[in-house]
Amino acid sequence: MAMDKHAVLKELRDIGLVPVLRASSVAKALALAEAISEGGVTVLEVTMTVPGAMHVMRKLAEDRPDILVGAGTVLDPETARMCILEGAKFVVSPAVNIKTIEMCHRYGIAILPGGLTPTEIVTAWQAGADVVKVFPASAMGGAKYLKNLQAPLPHMKLIPTGGVTLANALEFLEAGAFALGVGADLVNAKAMEEGKPEVVTQTARMYLDIVKEFHARSKD
Repeated sequence: MAMDKHAVLKELRDIGLVPVLRASSVAKALALAEAISEGGVTVLEVTMTVPGAMHVMRKLAEDRPDILVGAGTVLDPETARMCILEGAKFVVSPAVNIKTIEMCHRYGIAILPGGLTPTEIVTAWQAGADVVKVFPASAMGGAKYLKNLQAPLPHMKLIPTGGVTLANALEFLEAGAFALGVGADLVNAKAMEEGKPEVVTQTARMYLDIVKEFHARSKD
């Protein structure tokens, strides 16, 4: 079933997390996806660095329609189109590529290009970004940097990625994050290698609890 772009963005906002899936094989990627979704996190960004990434997206789109699958590390419009045809509901890039943004607009798919400096972020937004991925956020001072960005740019939706952990997740949300891009702190390949998927599942639950608590406080 096709999903409206606004519904996709609402789900990203409501779940508040975009786990960045990196794995060394299709099987490991699918196992990670299972462990993360078991914890209630039904959003997943499958990066193009995963061997067989297209197959992972197609399999998840077919077998797990409850998971909002996105494509990550998309560097050009051709790759974006292929990911969309395999079932990606949103496209993420570490940088700004105008033609990739245009391709996603053509298909009505949410596009989340990356930017780090104010100039890059504004350029991405003006080019039609639905959300801008601030990457690598930790390199610029983390939540403090995000807060400084949101002061003059309060209308821009930003997802900090790079250096987000359970310890600073709330700080990022309080700084104005639209959602959190979470890497190794949640997508824990080591735990999976050790046969402990429950570690990933529990971490997913802990992240969700932080987001839910923040949203509940924000409504008060």
